[in-house]
Amino acid sequence: MAKVVVTGGAGFIGSHIVDKLLARGHEVHVLDNLSSGSRDNLAQTKHVQLHVLDIRSSEARALIERLSPDFVVHAAAQVSVRISMEEPSLDTDLNVTGLVNILSGLRERKGSHVVFLSSGGAIYGEQVAFPAKEDHPIKPESVYGLSKRVGEEYLEFWGRAWGVTSTSLRLSNVYGPRQNPHGEAGVVAIFCERLLVGKSITVNGTGKQTRDFVYVEDVAEAVGRAVDTRIVGEFNIGTSQETTITEVAEQVRDLIAPKADVSYAPAKAGEQLRSCIDNSAAKAKLAWSPQVVRFSEGLERTVAWYRTQKK
Repeated sequence: MAKVVVTGGAGFIGSHIVDKLLARGHEVHVLDNLSSGSRDNLAQTKHVQLHVLDIRSSEARALIERLSPDFVVHAAAQVSVRISMEEPSLDTDLNVTGLVNILSGLRERKGSHVVFLSSGGAIYGEQVAFPAKEDHPIKPESVYGLSKRVGEEYLEFWGRAWGVTSTSLRLSNVYGPRQNPHGEAGVVAIFCERLLVGKSITVNGTGKQTRDFVYVEDVAEAVGRAVDTRIVGEFNIGTSQETTITEVAEQVRDLIAPKADVSYAPAKAGEQLRSCIDNSAAKAKLAWSPQVVRFSEGLERTVAWYRTQKK
């Protein structure tokens, strides 16, 4: 059993990671300021300690120093591409300064390991190869993607300077139960929320843009494998399949409200046209592969969860 701190552990992805780590028998502490996360996401979770703190605070750094964890899973972040372009200083403050503050609490903890939730979509920018491997050119189109790349560089430095090793998981577009349509990026969550209350949905851009959608429980399992192996490096976590945003809109509509309107609006700044990542390295070195490969399967599970929330 290891002691693990999950930053952002009350959030969408973080709470699924907490579930997975507890199932593996680890001692889990959650560090979350509850700005987008919720205590409800941890309501069914026993034996987890919630520390309500901002990752940028001196109190958060002191907590890491005091707990001296074997692992930190860093899931806390500003995750909206749109917000990162509108408020770049906010994105940098949360995603870079926040990470460095947490890492600073580990400088005396040589041998600890960080699992960092990076981005497999935004970090590469407009791809020149499909699906993109980890050695694909890195030219992010958004401040969010840039902040994730900078985070990876800080982790590499921390390994050389202070012996804190790390795994960076470059996630594609994550979807599934518990995603907050109001506080987190996620077109699936936004469409589900609107359609379930009788509203129409809007696609930004032509709808022909593609994403590699990966189910949240598969992401949590990838984190579990990174903790199991302590493997060092960067790994794409996705399905290696492309789905257009129009296909997403139509599939969600057909499941919830077949007669609802789907309209189109101008594209948002910083959004890529196509995004799809190669997961072969994760398969080979983490012994990980997505269990929910078909988007329609994960979508049905997700819609079923949102229906229970409306009830």
